[in-house]
Amino acid sequence: MNIHLRLPQKAVNYFKHLPSAFLALLFYQFPSKRLKVIGVTGTDGKTTTVNLIYNVLKESGLSVSMISTVSALIKDKEIDTGFHVTAPGAWQLQKLLRRMVREGIKYVVLEVTSHGLDQFRVLGISYEVGVMTNVTYEHLDYHKTYESYLRTKAKLFEKSKVAVLNKDDRSYGFLSSKFKVQSSKFVTYGIKNEADFTPKTFPFKTSLPGEYNQYNCLAAITATKALGVKEETIRKAVAEFEGVIGRMEEVGEGQNFRAIVDFAHTPNALEQALKTLKKDLKKDSRLIVVFGAAGLRDREKRPMMGKIAGTYADFSVVTAEDPRTEKVEDICRQIAQGCREVGGKFKIIYNRQEAINYAIEKLAKIGDIVVVCGKGHEKSMCYGTKEYPWSDQEAVRKALQEVSKVSQVSKVSKTKKEAQ
Repeated sequence: MNIHLRLPQKAVNYFKHLPSAFLALLFYQFPSKRLKVIGVTGTDGKTTTVNLIYNVLKESGLSVSMISTVSALIKDKEIDTGFHVTAPGAWQLQKLLRRMVREGIKYVVLEVTSHGLDQFRVLGISYEVGVMTNVTYEHLDYHKTYESYLRTKAKLFEKSKVAVLNKDDRSYGFLSSKFKVQSSKFVTYGIKNEADFTPKTFPFKTSLPGEYNQYNCLAAITATKALGVKEETIRKAVAEFEGVIGRMEEVGEGQNFRAIVDFAHTPNALEQALKTLKKDLKKDSRLIVVFGAAGLRDREKRPMMGKIAGTYADFSVVTAEDPRTEKVEDICRQIAQGCREVGGKFKIIYNRQEAINYAIEKLAKIGDIVVVCGKGHEKSMCYGTKEYPWSDQEAVRKALQEVSKVSQVSKVSKTKKEAQ
């Protein structure tokens, strides 16, 4: 029997992950001691914020690398960090950091997950700046309670010289009181509440959509200002930043409606994405969402996400998203329960490609928006215990190409009839 099935997670962390992480530190000779590390944690927005900070530091002429959900970047060379891993394992992480030291990198922007913190994957790393995006409903299958999840996130700031906190977020009260007790330095950002950095105190422009991206920009602005970057450099880099793969990514094949791929896989992220897109709809146009929920993860969030989709989308197509060893039928039914409770229109299609085909080929009309949520940048989907190659972008493009073929055939047929 697997050790994880017999031992509590805490025991696994201390008797397996901790010794392994310590050995990795010894083997790679504590590389982070020669780097200035900026750590970014939170439920949503981590990857975008990491990329924003990286771009600002790069614009300022600093030697900087980053490690995020999507990949690691070392001197513009992209390194894949895995299929479903936000924080690499301790050995992989220390190896990357050692390589950065060898190549003369001075700054590293690191995406730090709650699992990474709890399982000692980031052991031995101290941070010049620690950044909190937000703490919303996620990973409670692992952490059990929101409070436990928040306490785990807070571990990042115990090792941070400066803490950047979101004053509008539910986590702020707990974190700020913790820092006051420890006499640690922290700076704040926000939109709704008075803070050190707001759109009024630090005006900026961004092409990124939605209020949630305003928060991501403010988090990056606050962090880089704490590092001493000039204001004009920050504004320029933020304004020129075009976004991250799989985050509100437009996919176009000449269709007369918008098709978007987004990573939204938490209740908060899904709500923010749909609210943002709803504002972009033209009169008589519809918002169509394709999404699911991961197996062996928070079961409680499934009906919550169904309610959100049923509330904001005109039509929801509920489908597979990494069902793992759970039955995809059960997951979809639990999501659909939430849709049903708010009177949302929906259809369940278990096969993700078929679900995307249905949304694009059967439902989408001129001016509509189809958004496919949950996978974003990921390149695989997990069924059982095996990862299978998968790309939402490719799946959407495939469906759009079919629409294009049908449209071309229709045009040819219409031209022939007119000629006759």
